[in-house]
Amino acid sequence: QVQLVEAGGGLVQPGGSLRLSCRASGRVFSINEMGWYRQAPGKQLELAASITSTGSTNYAASVKGRFTISRDNAENTVYLQMNSLKPEDTAVYYCRLLNALGVNWGQGTQVTVSS
Repeated sequence: QVQLVEAGGGLVQPGGSLRLSCRASGRVFSINEMGWYRQAPGKQLELAASITSTGSTNYAASVKGRFTISRDNAENTVYLQMNSLKPEDTAVYYCRLLNALGVNWGQGTQVTVSS
């Protein structure tokens, strides 16, 4: 079993920044990919950003140029640096880990962008 512990959400004004972190522990084994998904009220879950074990990244068009995903392989941790935040970035952000045993999700962290 894999445990994912997320941190870093909160309330920020438009134009501000936040940094999310997600640390994996337990039966992590060989991680193929880690990423951040988000779900806004009344909307479907969507990919925000992901990063593979080799460092390849993928971003949603709506966050490209504003968000940066990175990972510390030694600490089994993934980060999401979010800059120039907009009200439409308001959502619950979920960490996702994919390894040989399957997919694991974090409990989610709320990000609210509001003045």
